[in-house]
Amino acid sequence: MEKALIGLTSKEVEDRISKGLVNYKTDVKTKSIGEIIMTNFFTLFNFLNLALGLAIFMVGEYKNLLFLGVVICNTFISTVQEIRSKITVDKLSLLNEPKTTVIRDGKEKQIDIYEIVLDEIIKLSPGNQICTDSKIIDGEVLVNESLISGESEPVTKKIGDELLSGSFIVSGHCTAKTIHIGKDNYTAKISAEAKYIKKVNSEIMNFIKKIIKYISIAIIPVGILLFMHQLNLESNTFSGAVVNTVAALIGMIPEGLVLLTSTVLAISVIRLSKYKVLVQELYCIETLARVDTICLDKTGTLTKGEMEVSNIVPLDLTKMSDITDALGLISYHMEPDNQTMEAIRKKYARKNDYEVLEIVPFSSQAKWSGISFKNESYIIGAPEIVLKDTSKFQKELDSYSNESRVVLLAKSHRKLNKSLPKDIMPMALILINDRIRPEAKMTLEYFKQQGVNIKLISGDNPLTVAGVAKKVGLDNLKYVDMSSTTIPISKLAREYNVFGRVKPNQKKELILELKAQGHTVAMTGDGVNDVLALKEADCSIAMNSGSDAARNVSQLVLLDSNFSAMPKVVGEGRRSINNIQRSSSLFLCKTTYATLLALIFLFLDRAYPFIPIQLTLTSVVTIGIPSFILALEPNNERINGRIIINVLRKSLPTALTIVSNIIIITILPELIRLSEAEVSTLAVLLTGFTGFMLLYRISVPFNHLRRILFVTMISIFIFGVVFLRELFSLTILTFHLIIVLAILFMIAVMLFNMFNVLCDKLTNKIKL
Repeated sequence: MEKALIGLTSKEVEDRISKGLVNYKTDVKTKSIGEIIMTNFFTLFNFLNLALGLAIFMVGEYKNLLFLGVVICNTFISTVQEIRSKITVDKLSLLNEPKTTVIRDGKEKQIDIYEIVLDEIIKLSPGNQICTDSKIIDGEVLVNESLISGESEPVTKKIGDELLSGSFIVSGHCTAKTIHIGKDNYTAKISAEAKYIKKVNSEIMNFIKKIIKYISIAIIPVGILLFMHQLNLESNTFSGAVVNTVAALIGMIPEGLVLLTSTVLAISVIRLSKYKVLVQELYCIETLARVDTICLDKTGTLTKGEMEVSNIVPLDLTKMSDITDALGLISYHMEPDNQTMEAIRKKYARKNDYEVLEIVPFSSQAKWSGISFKNESYIIGAPEIVLKDTSKFQKELDSYSNESRVVLLAKSHRKLNKSLPKDIMPMALILINDRIRPEAKMTLEYFKQQGVNIKLISGDNPLTVAGVAKKVGLDNLKYVDMSSTTIPISKLAREYNVFGRVKPNQKKELILELKAQGHTVAMTGDGVNDVLALKEADCSIAMNSGSDAARNVSQLVLLDSNFSAMPKVVGEGRRSINNIQRSSSLFLCKTTYATLLALIFLFLDRAYPFIPIQLTLTSVVTIGIPSFILALEPNNERINGRIIINVLRKSLPTALTIVSNIIIITILPELIRLSEAEVSTLAVLLTGFTGFMLLYRISVPFNHLRRILFVTMISIFIFGVVFLRELFSLTILTFHLIIVLAILFMIAVMLFNMFNVLCDKLTNKIKL
């Protein structure tokens, strides 16, 4: 024990560090800069583009290599933004990095958890996450191992018991000695097997993965078959077959969609960092934007968590001196392991030499704590839990609970153990107040305006929670005491919005039930009693001032514990997801019509009507530049429906219109005299025109930025067609060709409107 009080000496620490016996990260939250470059540049689609470019180079059609420049620019922009995002997250993560208290040279010292060495003596308190496997050498604690085992019931750990990394202290205090570090830790060994990993709930990620999967499967066999077919055409040459096939395949590749998504989300991370919000899971930005129900922990979220004793109400003629003496004894000998005890200690703790026989630390599961001396035991906890029958002072209790947290001070002549004794005598009601965060009312008003259901969940008396709810502007309150209700959880989740006396496992059950009812649920919290619920929520948000465990399981951390950042987070999520949806419509349109045309031209005895440089022109002005600009503009519209349906509703009519246009143009030479060059020119102009119809549709209603963008893109396209005609292999527009083009434009408009109506009817029938 003497060694435990002294801990390691500075020399012993240095020796262990020199031997590499120091804790280190076994999981890296962000990719290295090298990995970002590798994953962005060395992709399947980039290799395909490079191979297609090499094929063009081999046949000497150098101007058709321009598409590679666009690919390189997109990849470069995405890489730069992701690196910026990585640097930002790494800086913020340092602020969020947990600390631990160790004993070195006989003194307590706060260090980073990655400075812990083997045989380190560490001190652990409620809320601390155990960062290295350790063995208790003094004290007793209640430990929750749910993050590594899935079991939610806390386990008591005594001297000699092992504490596993990844678990966290629920109650009690202990001193422990580290027995493993780094990759030897329990969580490092089982991370690929049993460690809790939340499945990312991201429609965007799933949507993109599906597109990449299907295109990857189809592109090579389609490319080979199309090349062979084009080569067998009498009017085509080997060079022409290569150029036509490459044009078809580069249209099928949606590489810009992947890069755009990563770029937009990376920029969101950078923007949120300005509001001191650490994004620990990138795709939670999307989830939060879709949230329709938010569950709030009262203490530390709506209130500041700075408790103070405001009044004491004696019971059963107990003298005030006896009450203050009891509070002084309790708070001096018991650790301030919860906010109630901290408030009492501030006001009443005084030194004494009474012999302590037993201490029962507070736990959010039991909702009481106590201490036994030689002649008497004292208990502090929730009145209805400690006393069971509170009818004698229920009226006063209800009155006080509207404004304050009320805890009962009671005594017993029996020594305490893990359960409450039967001879409990009430002494006083202790009224404790917490200050409401000034930004809470405004923030909750924002959520109400956005149609988000707000539910308050707390371990306090439901009347106290309802009182806070009124102060922050919530109305239509319907509250319930979770310690005594027999109402089914499904009805509770659906009909009630204030929950009091909630145990940690009940918080988790409420979250799971809300999700089962089809809601997208966000949960905010800061304490160990919130961890089980946080890890089950679709989007979890922790206050930085809270416990290590709460921060570590959460996807978002409010580094300055400022709840007013929440509207900005939701707004950023909506901006990102709405804009990605809109830009995805442009990309998917190109991929869809290119894929359909590639399949159709496997069976037509016609040369593919495009060459790569022509598609570069239409793609840049109708997809590339617009998608990037539109993806970064403000957009706070609510997200409705599934992403894939929303995207297809806009992209599919345009793709079908373009395919129909090309088929009509292909059969025109059978009706009127048109050269291959004129057919190709008509195809480019009609594809550009239809692309602008889609751009118009997704830009409505126009603002200043969209108006400038739309006019600029049309101007660039016209400039390319008129003044760079030879570069893009286009013919002069004769009067004869203009008449044909005007008729085709009118047909395209009718087809576009018809396909839009059909797609709207079809998607409306699909259950969203």
